[in-house]
Amino acid sequence: MSDTETHDYLAGGKWKKASGGATFDLLEPYSGKLMSRVASCGGDEARDAIEAAQHAFPAWAAMTASDKAALFLKAAQIYRSRTDEIADILSRETGSTISFARFQQGLVVQNLEAAAGWVHNPRGETFPSDVPGRFSFSIRRPLGVVACFTPWNGANILSWRAALGPLAAGNTVVIKPSEFAPVSAGLMVARIAEEAGFPAGVINVVPHARGGAGAIADAVFASQHVRCINLIGGVKTARVLAERAGRTLKRSILELGGYNPLIILDDIDVDYAVRTAVFGSFFHQGQICMNTRKIIIQRKIHDEFLDKFIQRARQLPIGDPSDPTTLIGPLINTAAIEKVHKGVQEAVSLGARIETGGTFEGQVYHPTILTNVPYEATISNEETFGPVVIVEPVDTVEDAVTVANRTAYGLVASILSGDSYRALELAPRILAGVVSVNTATVNDEAHVPMGGVRDSGWGRTGPDCMKDFTDTIWINARHSGNEAQYPF
Repeated sequence: MSDTETHDYLAGGKWKKASGGATFDLLEPYSGKLMSRVASCGGDEARDAIEAAQHAFPAWAAMTASDKAALFLKAAQIYRSRTDEIADILSRETGSTISFARFQQGLVVQNLEAAAGWVHNPRGETFPSDVPGRFSFSIRRPLGVVACFTPWNGANILSWRAALGPLAAGNTVVIKPSEFAPVSAGLMVARIAEEAGFPAGVINVVPHARGGAGAIADAVFASQHVRCINLIGGVKTARVLAERAGRTLKRSILELGGYNPLIILDDIDVDYAVRTAVFGSFFHQGQICMNTRKIIIQRKIHDEFLDKFIQRARQLPIGDPSDPTTLIGPLINTAAIEKVHKGVQEAVSLGARIETGGTFEGQVYHPTILTNVPYEATISNEETFGPVVIVEPVDTVEDAVTVANRTAYGLVASILSGDSYRALELAPRILAGVVSVNTATVNDEAHVPMGGVRDSGWGRTGPDCMKDFTDTIWINARHSGNEAQYPF
C-alpha cells in the first residue's frame, strides 16, 4: 500500500471505483501528509455490496466449520508475517504508537485463532416432549447479511472483532469503516481475508468520505437482506442506529464507549497503583473505549499517589508515533484536539485544577491530570477520548462505589487492592460489564464475554456472540401420524 495508492471499495470479490471515480484524501494525523486516496462510497456502492453479500451467503453458511476455521487460521498466519508493514500503516493512518500498533496485531491474531474454534459453537439442544412419539430439538441458523460499523480508534482489532463473530456464525458481512481510518478499519481486513482465500462476497467493504455515512446507512436499513447491525462506536451514533433498527425490525448489537473508573483502595502498593493508572489512563492517547477516565482513591494514600502519578505522567515520551520510543502520539484529528481542550477548559472554569498537562502541540495533547473537578463539568461524566484523567479522593469504600456508579455508562472498571478478596467482594457492586481486579481498565481477551451495560451498549464478544448472530430454530417431528391428537 503506497503513499499515493487509491483504495477502491470491495463487493463480491471485485475491487471497484466509486460512482464517478469519487475519492477522498486520507491524511496522516501527525504529519498532515497525504497517505492515500480512498473510494468515496454512497448508497449505490452499499447496495452493490449488500447484494454481493447476500449472493455469497448460502454457500458460506453451508461451508463446513473446519473449512471456515482454516481460513481464519490462514489470516492469522498472514498477520504474523506482516508485523512491520501493518504497524507502519496503523501508525501513519491512526496515530497509533508502534507499541499500540503491535498490541493491536497481537489481539487480531488471538481473535482470529479463537474464531477458528467458534465456528463449532452454534449448537442446538434436544428437548423432552409431552407429546408421545415426538422428537424435539433446536438448531442455530445464521441470520444472513450483517452490517458492521467499525471505528477509527482501535481500528485494526475492532474491525476484525466486528466481523469475526458474524462470520464464524455463518453470516456474510458488509463493513462500513470510519472515514478517519478506512484502511485499518476495513480495507486491510478485506485485503488479508482475500489473500487468505475467503470466498468472494463473504467480506465486502464500503468506505466513505466525511458526511457520506448517511447514504450507506439508508441502503442498509432499506435492505431486507441485512438482518443485523453490529456497531462498535459512540453512544450518539448508537442511538440513531438502534432507533432505525427498531423501526425496520433488524437486530442491533452495540459495543459503545464508557466512563471507566479505577478504584484504588488504601491497602494497595502505591507504586503499582501508579503504573496501572498511567497505562490505563494514557495508553493510545486515551483514545480507547476502556481507558481510565476517573481515578477514585481512598484519601489515606491520595497525596502520595497523586505526587508520583504526576511525576510519571510528565515523563512519558510524546511526539512522532513512528518513533518506537514514543508513548503518547497524536489525536486522530484537529476536531478531537478541540473537543478535549474544550472539556479541560470548561472544567477549569468551574473550579478544576490542572495538576499537569492541559496543553497541546499540533495534534499531540499532553498527558493531563485534573483534580477538584465538579460533577457538573462535562468531562466529569462524559467520555473524554483523550489523554485526560480525573483524580478524586474518597473516604470510604461506600463512597467509592457511589462515585463509580454515578454516570450513565457501564463498560469497564478496575479495583486495586492489596487484598484481592476484598476487591472481589466489591466487584459485583460496580455497574459495569467488565470489572477487573488488580489490573488496568484496558484489559481484554479473545474468548471472554466483553461488553457493556446501561448506556455502554448490549451484546457480547467472544463465543457468547454466536447467540447474537444466529436464530434459534425449533424442530419437532413424530415418527408416525396419530389422528387422535387433533380435536377436529
